[in-house]
Amino acid sequence: MGSKVNILRVTLDVSDLDRNYYNEHKFTLAHQPPETEIYIIARILAFTLNAHERLVYTKGTDTRHEPHLWQKDLTDALELWIEIGEPDEKRARKACARSKHVIIYTYKEGSSAIWWDQKNSKFGQLKNLSVINLPAQALEDLATLIDRTMDLQCTIQDGHVWIGNNNRTIEFDPVIWQEREG
Repeated sequence: MGSKVNILRVTLDVSDLDRNYYNEHKFTLAHQPPETEIYIIARILAFTLNAHERLVYTKGTDTRHEPHLWQKDLTDALELWIEIGEPDEKRARKACARSKHVIIYTYKEGSSAIWWDQKNSKFGQLKNLSVINLPAQALEDLATLIDRTMDLQCTIQDGHVWIGNNNRTIEFDPVIWQEREG
């Protein structure tokens, strides 16, 4: 007997004062075993922190040729490539060659820091790459908000994030390990 896939419906209201971006987004996510709640929250946060009307989820985990999220310009050229996790150097280099900006969001407590210690010197050569660590405590707190239907509100100001629902708000600062040049 196969494992059950949960379909999550998300309404996300984003007020990003840093980018002067204010919009509501509605999307559906499949929560497939063995994905953890922390991974699902990392996916939602990656979208939230880069919200844009052309930012979309891709097949991501189903293909080696696509990121988890991407944003294309009106000519179909890749503007933004977003990875979630700890990709290898070859994948990061390929992404940087294909897109104007690449962001890697790490989310695994402990292993992400080890991964970054091993990769930072090589990734430092990739000028259009940003690497951001999502704090473990914030991810754990946000995982408690996962439900089949989620209405989330997010405010971002001076790099600080407040995100929650009508009952609870979690705030945190993403940890920037590398920021793209320019």
